[in-house]
Amino acid sequence: MSYERKVSATGSFQLGAFYTGFTSGDTEFKGFGITPEYRFYLSETEAPVGVYVAPFVRYMDFDLTDEATTSDGTLSMFGGGLVIGKQWIFKEKISLDAFVGPQYATGDVKVKSGTDSFDTDVFDGFGIRAGLTFGFAF
Repeated sequence: MSYERKVSATGSFQLGAFYTGFTSGDTEFKGFGITPEYRFYLSETEAPVGVYVAPFVRYMDFDLTDEATTSDGTLSMFGGGLVIGKQWIFKEKISLDAFVGPQYATGDVKVKSGTDSFDTDVFDGFGIRAGLTFGFAF
């Protein structure tokens, strides 16, 4: 879920949030993230339509469970990066946004019970942030 607000003819601020649950190896992740970003629109049309470059920061907080060792813990992460994307608005109501770019994240695991056997490499270090979103313009 995200909200984008035009702040000038060539810029907008977007705030995204998510809740997720998935498994990587034996580690189950459940938690949320928040991603503020500022978009610099580079195209001839006014924001929020066209090609943009957007620096962003991201905070994520997960509860962890290791099924193999019955360990429990938490993972708090902070990171950021830069994406390039393009957004279209159809019939002044429907938005389509595609983006990709590098990101870096680092975090801290706190063990509640058991041992630190959590597979958190899926988030730690350099990676790629990519997405395709549909939305409503109003």
